[in-house]
Amino acid sequence: MADWQAHSTGQRRARHCPDPYRVAGAIHLRGSRRIGIRRRRGGLVVSEVHEPPASYGVWPVVVLIVVKSVLSAFKFHYGRQIHSAALVADAWNDSVDILSGFAALVALGLTLYNPKQFLAADHYGGFAVGLIVIFTGIGVVRDASLQLMDTMPGEELMQSVRAAACAVPGVIGVEKCYARKTGLQYHVDLHLEVDANMSVRASHEIATRVRMEIREKLEWVADVLVHVEPARETETSARGHDRNGPAA
Repeated sequence: MADWQAHSTGQRRARHCPDPYRVAGAIHLRGSRRIGIRRRRGGLVVSEVHEPPASYGVWPVVVLIVVKSVLSAFKFHYGRQIHSAALVADAWNDSVDILSGFAALVALGLTLYNPKQFLAADHYGGFAVGLIVIFTGIGVVRDASLQLMDTMPGEELMQSVRAAACAVPGVIGVEKCYARKTGLQYHVDLHLEVDANMSVRASHEIATRVRMEIREKLEWVADVLVHVEPARETETSARGHDRNGPAA
């Protein structure tokens, strides 16, 4: 039930979204074909003898690793704090650059250490970087696709919405609770259960207090659309029994 609710607002959109694994496979296949064509036309081959890289090439790689490490940590921290998928995706991009820098640094160091034995190390390092880019890209596409399909936040966040709503006097329970992301925040659709014999004015006041309570307590919620539903007679009686205590 929870899995169905987590994806219920975006099931129709999923049918029109391309499979990220197929997209990644198509990109990988196209790149492999280009490499093969280049090799057949006399391009650079891994086993081909060529001049080793210059030693000063190490310093730009070191600077890149340091700068990208700082940027990546900054973007991960604030991206998760403000729930920004774009900022987190850019942080993953910086992480790929860091891994690429380490791969290039190792390959360059081996080539400079023994040019005859490790002359092709930079080629294998480039191949490893390509694999890292592909698998990281698949993860980023998956996370972005889930948000585009209005996937709801985690169960812990949804429970905090229900708890804030039930804390308002007059609320008997929460029948349904959905949330979809718009920008950096979520819009919540809430179905409250109140006393079936309550007047329209009183139930409207309770819905307004619930809306204000959730927006004040949960900063990640942009707005709340509250629907009022009549509670079943058994739930109303049980709630009244809990408040009044057991009969003497």
